[in-house]
Parts: sequence; C-alpha cells; structure tokens
Amino acid sequence: MLIESGPILKNINSPDDLKDLDPAQLVQLSQELRQYIIDNVSIYGGHFGASLGVVELTIALHHVFNTPKDLLVWDVGHQAYGHKILTGRRDAFHSNRVYKGISGFPKRSESEYDTFGVGHSSTSISAALGMAIASKYQNENDRQHIAVIGDGAMTGGMAFEAMNHAGVSNSNLLIVLNDNCMSIDPNVGALKDYLTDITTSHTYNKFKDEVWHMLGKVSKFGVNAREIISNIENSVKTMFLKHSNLFESLNLRYFGPVDGHDLNHLVHIFKDLKDIPGPKILHCITVKGKGFQQAEKDQTKWHAPGKFDKLTGEIHIKSKEKPEPPKYQDVFGHTLVELARMNDKVMGITPAMPTGSSMTFLMRDMPERAFDVGIAEQHAVTFSAGLATQGLVPYCNIYSTFMQRAYDQVIHDVCIQNLKVVLCLDRAGLVGADGPTHHGAYDISYLRAIPNLIASAPMNEIELRNLMYTAQLPHVKSPFSIRYPRGKGMHPDWQTPFEEIEIGKGRQVTEGDEIAIISIGHVGNFAIEAIKKLEPKGIFPALYDMRFIKPLDFDLLHEVFSKFKKIITVEDGSLPGGFGSSILEFMADNDYKASVKRLGIPDKIIEHGDPEQLHKECEYDSSSIYNAVLEIFEEVYSE
Repeated sequence: MLIESGPILKNINSPDDLKDLDPAQLVQLSQELRQYIIDNVSIYGGHFGASLGVVELTIALHHVFNTPKDLLVWDVGHQAYGHKILTGRRDAFHSNRVYKGISGFPKRSESEYDTFGVGHSSTSISAALGMAIASKYQNENDRQHIAVIGDGAMTGGMAFEAMNHAGVSNSNLLIVLNDNCMSIDPNVGALKDYLTDITTSHTYNKFKDEVWHMLGKVSKFGVNAREIISNIENSVKTMFLKHSNLFESLNLRYFGPVDGHDLNHLVHIFKDLKDIPGPKILHCITVKGKGFQQAEKDQTKWHAPGKFDKLTGEIHIKSKEKPEPPKYQDVFGHTLVELARMNDKVMGITPAMPTGSSMTFLMRDMPERAFDVGIAEQHAVTFSAGLATQGLVPYCNIYSTFMQRAYDQVIHDVCIQNLKVVLCLDRAGLVGADGPTHHGAYDISYLRAIPNLIASAPMNEIELRNLMYTAQLPHVKSPFSIRYPRGKGMHPDWQTPFEEIEIGKGRQVTEGDEIAIISIGHVGNFAIEAIKKLEPKGIFPALYDMRFIKPLDFDLLHEVFSKFKKIITVEDGSLPGGFGSSILEFMADNDYKASVKRLGIPDKIIEHGDPEQLHKECEYDSSSIYNAVLEIFEEVYSE
C-alpha cells in the first residue's frame, strides 16, 4: 500500500526537483517529508528517530549540492530514510527492509545517490576522504565530498583515524557532525562532554554568530577575506573554550555549532562552505525523533520501535495468551546479574549496545561493574583483556557482526595471551531486516581458527545460562566465546538452577537410525521440528547437539561416524570454513567413509527479510532439514 505524500513531496523524484524551491517551499517540504516517514514507519516498521532528526539537514544538502556528482556519504545509515525518499525511492519506500524490497541502509547497487554502503558506524569520513583524494588525483576539482556522521559514530576510533589523515590531505572534504547526544543509547565518554562544552559556551557562540555574519559577506572583504575570518575564528576558539578546538588541532576548519533544524539557515551555510577549500567540519545540533513527541522524549525506545499508532504513539504489541520464551539477550542480561551477585570478579562491557544486549540490567543494579565504552569494539575487547590480567572475569558483549571489527584484538590481546575473557556474541546468524551488514554469518568460521579459544553455541536459553555459568568457574582459564541468535528462545520457564557444562562435550538429543543430524546452536530446534514431522512416516533420524564448535567432542563424533553413514550438519553460520567444515575435517583426519550434507549459510551475501524467509532461502529451516532427511532416506532404500 502506497502512502499518500504531500503536494510538494509527490513531485520530488530526484534532487534536481529541489533546486528551484523557494525558502517557504523548502520548509513545507520538510514538514511533508517528516510526516511521510512517520506514516510509513508506523505501518511498516523500521528505524525511526534518526531519520526524523535529519529531515532539514537532508533537504538542505540535496538542495545545495549537486548530487550524485557531489558525493554524499551517510553514517551509519539509520538516518538516511529522507535521503532515499528524495532520491527516487519514494514510491518504493513501503518496501523498506521487507524481503526483496529496498534496503534499510544506503546501498551502492540500489541507487547512484548511495555512494557508499553503510551499516556499521564510523566509516563515512574514511570513505568520503578516499573519494575526495580520488577526485583530486583525477583533476575533478569541481566535485564536493560530504560525510554526514552522528556524534555516536564519531566515538569510533576509525573516525579519528580518518580525521587525522584528512587534516593533512588538503582535500575538498566537508564533515557534517550531526550532534544529538545519541547513538541508539545515550552517548558516553569524554567526546560527548567536549561537544557539550562547545554547544553551551555562550561567549563562544556569540562570537561564532559574528563569524558567520562576516562569512556571509565574504565577497566584500576581497582576497584576504578568508584569512581575516580564520584569524577571528581561531581567536574565539582558543579564548573561550576550555581547551583549544579538537577539530582545529587536526587541521580541520571548524564551523558551528548551528541549529540543524533551521532549514534555510542551513542552506545559506552550505552555500558558503562550498566556496571554502580544504577539509572542514560543520557541527549541527539536532534532536533525534524531531517532530514526533514520544520519539523526542524516549529516543532509545523510538530508535526502531516497530509498528505503532501515529496518532497516540502506542506501539503495537501482539497479545499473548500464554507465557512466551524470553529473548536470548534478556536471558543474557538477567543471568549476568545473577552471576555478578555470585562472583564479585564478574564485570560487563559493551560497545554502545547496552539496551540491545540487555547489559542495562547490570548497569542498573551494579553500575560500577558495567561499562558502555561507546562505538569502540576494538577498545572493548582490549579493555576486557586488561581487566582479565588483574583477575577479573569480563563478559564482553558484542554483536557478532561488530565482533568482526575487533578480530585482531581477539587474537592478539586475548587469545595469544590466553586471557580469561568471555566473548558473548549476540545476534549470531541471520538477523532479519537489517540485512547483510548486520548478519552474524562469519563468527563460527573466523573464531574456530584461533588457538586457546573455547567457542560454544547454546541450543536454548537454559544452555546459554549454563555456558555463562561455566565460563566464570575458577578452573576455566581460557578465553570463552558464546554465540546466540537474536530473538526468542524455547523455554518460558528458563530460570533453572545453574549446572556446569563439561567443556568440549556435546549431547545426543534423540536416538535414531540410518541418518544422523549434527547441529550447533539454536538451529538444533529446527531439526527437532523436522524430526517430529518425519515420525509419522516412520523415519527416525538421530540428533546430536554439539554445544561446542571448539573443542569438538571427538568421542561423540567417533560414536556418530561409527554408527551412521548418512550425516547432515546444520548451522546458522557461513558454510565455508564453518561448523560443517570442521566435521568434514574430523572425518578426513580419522579416515571415516560417510556421506555428509552440510546445511547453513551459503557462500553469498544474504539480503534482508524476515528471519524465517532467510532461513528458508538458505535451506536450513525445519522444512529444508525435513526435505534433506527425506531425500537421503529415499536414496538409502532405493539402493
């Protein structure tokens, strides 16, 4: 169903249609665009607050700059809904994040206006700088290069690495800092405090306004205008901020802070900045969720609220006739608090995902033992390693897709030193509508290659609790990873007493004959569903839940290969180098002869959609397992 757009927005099919709008029309367009986002997300779901906060900024950028020739990079991508709507995707926007529909993030293959694919944070400045230097090298000196980065993404170390390079590049780069004091959760750290100092310094802002006034009259000053303005800016920033300006110290011309919701003022500023050469940064103050009262008040909740009533703000929640299993992340959060009460060495660390990972439970109960380190996965892992050197037991919770960013730290700082860090990989497997940038497809493959690391995956939330309990026991000395998926588990009554799980030991879930299914993690439940469907046909495959990717339970595998010649492995990870590959390696190393069929994520990029749709596409859902067993069974008896 197409949502009706306003009278101006319905005629905007590309940024060219913005060029001739007068100031009043631009303001009206901002109202229509904001309402269009509200109308669509309330019905279809998706990210919400971030895009509402940059409506005016988005319109101003596309009005002033000549996109797509001028290259615009969004960071992290949650804020790019308005950009998509204004760049020819208005009528397709209802399919946003839907299976086979448009992506929820900028995507190069989707539009020429999406100059760089983004899903992880802090990449925009590096990418835009690369584009700027490429343009300079190719003598395309009339192109502009703009990176729009949130203050949350600015906490990522990669952004500072890029600014450090940009400051000596003499490139035509504009960094637009969208400062709303939020990422998904409230921002933390010294950078947040520094930006607050800039925005609240009344004397500095008074002089800043005069600088902008002079900048607007630059042509009247002649050839020395920029030097005059630069001298005034430098004096103000040095005199009236507690410290010399951070960005200026990196040789980035700093402008701002400015009101990111004053559309026509933004238009004038961007026109002025087009004429100023070299790397520069514009500091814009915005409100996440702007224009929707509930989203402004509770910005974390309304980052991606799901479907809601746009009039009342009531978020739609399905009624529950019976108790449902909890989400894995909530089991993690509650269990961590229990363990912290039992063991005073337990600590919690997360890089900017306290709500998503449920680290908030420990932060609320024991704030001195839980740390949100900002969007800094590398730091989170090495910080955890430092805690471990002093005898503490850090539970470092990072989404699987973001753990990729800290791979060197896992190897160099944790595993080589054999430090007892518990790596909790949330959102493992296919996560759904966030798509390929967020799928946790690779952690089995990339972790099982590392010496000293214990790598595990629970089949349900009770196993998750017991693995977390096992990891902190005194006799466990090694790094310990636990991967688990997004969403609900299997057991409403999950708060059972803790039990130690023997490291490297799997279990037989069902007995059977002819065919064995070997699973790792939550997908074992898909196998159980398939087995129940096969029973009426008189087919009874055995199921083995391995629990550990590393070390493998060799005793159990010897038992399986001694008894079965037809084997299926099931995993929600990448097949190349994954769990099934480890089973094939075991078979080859021990000279077993068997037919092994591997089910899991194939060697291709999996797009976005409901998890159930993606599991079916990748052929490891319960129906695919059912069909695989049935096909093998028929082969056996046809022989």
